[in-house]
Amino acid sequence: MVDHHRQWPITDDLATLRDDIQRFALAAGLTGARLDDLVIAANEAAINVLEHGGGVGTLAMSSDGAVLAVEVADELGTLPPGAIPGRRPSGRSVRGFGLWLMGELCDSVTIEQAPGRSTIRLSMHLDTGGPAAGAGAAPVRGSTHPV
Repeated sequence: MVDHHRQWPITDDLATLRDDIQRFALAAGLTGARLDDLVIAANEAAINVLEHGGGVGTLAMSSDGAVLAVEVADELGTLPPGAIPGRRPSGRSVRGFGLWLMGELCDSVTIEQAPGRSTIRLSMHLDTGGPAAGAGAAPVRGSTHPV
C-alpha cells in the first residue's frame, strides 16, 4: 500500500530530508528531471524556514495520484502570499533566488499566511498515462528563458 501523506520536521539535516522527499516522490510516481526539480525546490523551501522562518517548521508531502504536493510551514509567519517573484532577480540581488527558483521548477507554488505561520505549497502533476508533463502545454509558472 502506498503512503499518501508523510510529514517531517525541518532540521539542519537537509541531506536526510532530501532523501525522504525523493523516496516519497518516487513512490508517488515522480521521476527523472521533474523529481530532481521537486527535490531542489523543496530543499530551497526548507532552507528558507531555517534562515528566515524562525528556524522551526515542518515539511509535509501528499499525493492524490494526479498531483504531488509539498507543504513547507514555518512558525514565524512572515512570508506573505504573492512573494514568489515573476522574474528572475537581478545578478546583484542578495535574496529572492530561492523563491524564484521554486516558481520556475514546480507546476504551481502558493503561499498562505496566518498569524505565526507561513505555508508554501509546491505542486507537481504526476504523469497519469497521458502526455508527458509540459509536453505541448504552456508552463503554469516560470519563463521560457534559460537561467
